[in-house]
Order: sequence, then structure tokens, then C-alpha cells
Amino acid sequence: MRDITTLNQVKVSVLMTVFNTNFLYTKRAIDSVLKQDFENFELIIIDDGSKGNDRELLMDYVEKNEDKISYIRHSNCGQSESINRGVLYSFGEYITIIDSDDEYKPNHLSSCLQEIKDVDLICSTSETIVDNDNDYYVPDKNDLSKLIHLDEVTLFGTLFGRKKVFNSIAFKTGFAADADFYERATKLFSVKKLDLRTYVYHRNIPNSICATVKKNNLISD
Repeated sequence: MRDITTLNQVKVSVLMTVFNTNFLYTKRAIDSVLKQDFENFELIIIDDGSKGNDRELLMDYVEKNEDKISYIRHSNCGQSESINRGVLYSFGEYITIIDSDDEYKPNHLSSCLQEIKDVDLICSTSETIVDNDNDYYVPDKNDLSKLIHLDEVTLFGTLFGRKKVFNSIAFKTGFAADADFYERATKLFSVKKLDLRTYVYHRNIPNSICATVKKNNLISD
């Protein structure tokens, strides 16, 4: 059981949404958070209505690490709404996100804390794992028939900001909700994009939202 006094002293809240994610991916993501060189964090897992064995495996793993992990479950409503709900349960001074099939390098949180000292929100480039060079290119949210390099986009997982930013701006449902969030934040808060690459983005997941949008818009790999 997590002590309320300890929770009120949390520096960073890490939000992870899951929906029928292969447990091997989720475990990799969880372990990368637990192995951070910065230890004053909480990990909130928001289960967006998962079913099956992977959910059971996840629950068992959460119980083994419940000193650092909180688990929330609701019926399926999508990643954006799940993150918004996670914000409501967070205790951290800062909030960030990790996709359940990605991972952090061990210095990710400490690096973000170092960079955010003079701004309210940052996002960064990622270290991207691909099967081929074409995977570095994703649909442009302004024209889904065109491709742009990943270094030009905003990823959920590289967003790191003060809690007031996430309390003021909710994620909208739909493709490129992360980019939309960042663009709206630029009008209200001080923001900065960095070439950090401490977030590891596994772009080679075949059924990801980005891969599906790319396929459906007749953009071949």
C-alpha cells in the first residue's frame, strides 16, 4: 500500500495507457521506468479495457511493484481520454508519458528535469527502432497522404511538463493528439523542443496507430 504522505512528495508522475498490449512489451516499458537513475517518481498504468491473458500477467507484475505503481482500469475510451484520466490521479509536480510498447533510457527522467528548468513543457526527438528507413517517415497530420520525418513530429512519450500544463489542456481524441496538445500549449505556456533522444520509440510495431494510418492512406513502406 502506498502512503499518502509519500505520494504528496512525488516529483514526476509517469502515465502509461495499455489496451491489449503484449505483456512482453509492457514489461519492457515498466522495467525501463523502474530502472531510472532518478527515483522520485510514480508510475500510473491506465488500463483502457484490456481483455485476456496479457491483462492477468500485467496485474501480477503490478502487484510485485506496487510501491511504485498504481493501476487504474476503465472501459475502452481511447488513449487520449485514458491519459486525461491519469492526470486526475497523478500526484507529481511534473507529468510525462510512456507508450506501453516503448521504453526509456535510464537517464530519461533526470535529463528531462534538467532541461525543463526554464520552461513549462518540453518535447524531444527520440531514438527510433525501425525495420527499414521508410519507418522514419509518418503521415503529416495536416495532409495524411504526405510523409514527414519523425524528428519533425511530437510524440506522446517525449512530452514532459509541469502539472499545470496538463491540468489546463486536455488531449483530444484522434490522430496526432500529441502534436495537437503541444501546439495548443505553445499558445499558453513556455515550451521547448530538444534533440534529447533518451526516449526509445519502437516504430517497428505492425499494429500501431501510426502504422495503421499510414497503411490506410495508401502510403507504402
